[in-house]
Amino acid sequence: MDTMKTAIAEIKTRGQLTIPKKIRESSHLEEGQVVSIIPVGDSVIITPKRLELDEARRQIRKIMKDSGLSEKELLKGIGEERELLYKETYGKKKR
Repeated sequence: MDTMKTAIAEIKTRGQLTIPKKIRESSHLEEGQVVSIIPVGDSVIITPKRLELDEARRQIRKIMKDSGLSEKELLKGIGEERELLYKETYGKKKR
């Protein structure tokens, strides 16, 4: 799996989110394509619809196994990353 820097995007008034071009290209996401949005704790994972939920779960488990992280550690890391990105973007700690 290719690793890529985390990107920052803004959710617009109507809930629209623009996925950066490099991420769309590397994930093979195209205009008009339907995606699955999978809640994981207080985060979400966006996958092409062609990936069924079981396949997405399998991939998440594989990532966790390969990295040696537990679900709790993964969610903690996601929270820490979100906090860092918020701080970098807005210059203060998120409440």
